[in-house]
Amino acid sequence: MTRPGDVGVSSGDCYWSTAPRRGPLNKLIVRFPSNKVARELREFGQVGTTLGLGLRFPLLSSSVSQISPLRTGWSMVRSIVATPPPRPHGKGSVDHSALAGILRSLATDGDQRLPDLDGDLAMYVASLATVDPDQLGVSEALVYWINLYNAGALRLAADAQKAGEHTVLRVPGAFQQPFVNVAGRPLSLHSIENGKVRRFKDPRIHAALVCGSVSCPTLRAEPYTGIGVDAQLDDQIRHFLTAGAAIRSDDDQLLLSRVFAWYGADFVRPRRMPALLPASRSAIREALTRWLPTELADWAGRAKPKVVFMEYDWSLRCSVG
Repeated sequence: MTRPGDVGVSSGDCYWSTAPRRGPLNKLIVRFPSNKVARELREFGQVGTTLGLGLRFPLLSSSVSQISPLRTGWSMVRSIVATPPPRPHGKGSVDHSALAGILRSLATDGDQRLPDLDGDLAMYVASLATVDPDQLGVSEALVYWINLYNAGALRLAADAQKAGEHTVLRVPGAFQQPFVNVAGRPLSLHSIENGKVRRFKDPRIHAALVCGSVSCPTLRAEPYTGIGVDAQLDDQIRHFLTAGAAIRSDDDQLLLSRVFAWYGADFVRPRRMPALLPASRSAIREALTRWLPTELADWAGRAKPKVVFMEYDWSLRCSVG
């Protein structure tokens, strides 16, 4: 429940308050039900100070190569509060063949073609902006938002290339700057991811959304389609985990992509997506077992290994395959 003067959101796990506070404006107060939960989040983010039943932490990361999970969390909250949830109730569909041609070019020629394809991406995004996604069916609306997000991420990577930057994080605005108007509302990549896509309550989307970086999932070489999205998402999460997002280390630890540190709670509590409070590492391991390669899944289920999240490489790259 929010209090007078607060703009907040409750995930059922915690309460995030954006009410004005004394002190620096780049601070956020988060209140949790117990110190145990607070310690879990502090370990998860590797920053922050426990204050009674809550945390106070800076939203700015000290390293552009390792963006703070807590800064990401604040952006999630803003996106969720400011973005109306999707309400698909129609039977329409959208033609994504223009994106198919772009993806074929990238798969054939590599991401060095991105600047040349930026005009085609802009036209595709503009065509989607003319559609009211709430007039689509549920599956069609989900793929609408996924494809729109990925097209926007490709444009972001193209901007980084044209500016000579080595990471998308150096592009002003990056994930927070609106790049499209849908149904009269300006939307950024964060708005689409957290305010739209995650609200379809399917955690496999985290293997489908790309960010133009080395550690992000490989971009599928075809658009997502309403009729095939379930099989496509299942293939994506399995491929992501097999291709290096889940590894058994030499000292028998389970190494996971940092994507699962940021969004693992969506896999543990999909009905609460977008889940804001991080899940325990053991819960994330258990939730991912169904998609792990058989041998790795059998070992993880039997040995219950310690989970370690790998460093995230934000270097510029758009892999298509």
